[in-house]
Amino acid sequence: MALDTHGRTHRLELEDQTLREWDATVLDSSDQGVVLDRSAFYPGGGGQPPDHGVLLWGGVQTRIVGLRKGDDLVLVPAEGDPVPPAGTAVRGAIEDERRTALMRTHSGLHLLSGVVLRDFGSLVTGGNMEPLEARMDFNLPEVPEGFKDRVAAACAAEVAADRAIEVSTLPRQEAFSAHPDLIRTATDLLPPDLEIVRIVDIVGLDTPADGGTHVTSTRQIGRIEVVKVENKGKGFRRLRIRLTDGV
Repeated sequence: MALDTHGRTHRLELEDQTLREWDATVLDSSDQGVVLDRSAFYPGGGGQPPDHGVLLWGGVQTRIVGLRKGDDLVLVPAEGDPVPPAGTAVRGAIEDERRTALMRTHSGLHLLSGVVLRDFGSLVTGGNMEPLEARMDFNLPEVPEGFKDRVAAACAAEVAADRAIEVSTLPRQEAFSAHPDLIRTATDLLPPDLEIVRIVDIVGLDTPADGGTHVTSTRQIGRIEVVKVENKGKGFRRLRIRLTDGV
């Protein structure tokens, strides 16, 4: 299974995470959704919600409020909006504020997981995010003294360090040979039929497999506030974070 396509759709967002507008052709269309030949809408996955945006065609606007993944990548229109028929040339546009906030948040979670693994030896067991807010769960048996403040300070140092965040792809076997610790979660979530592995490297800190969208440096994440540490059962802790501007 290749990374740059889903069904009949070429996924542009994996090649260029800064892309916000592009031209495409409608391959299939109904009240239930629209399939494009090319799309920069992130469909959701890995805890990151899908993008929102619009399709513009013939002086008409179709709001896109979600995506559905099946044999094809289906863009879900807002209820009541007209949909372009198959064969229509459209202009797609991503809601920039939401996407950028999610990119910052996703990169912030990677930074957080890298810090907790490096400093406390704990792996991720789950997570979820909304724009500029997120949670991440870890297999941490005991909470060390000063844990919340220590994590916050370490995250602030990594943001200030302005580490590069680089995205690359490798064939599966080569990826695991080059990066034996590629899986940073307690459970390996990579599909067994995934032939090409996408790697998001916070250089010098964290190098996991990941399919989401990210900023290009830790400074772009902004300030990470550790809001709360919760006990989610024996050996499991949840960290809630909030992102703000600044370092």
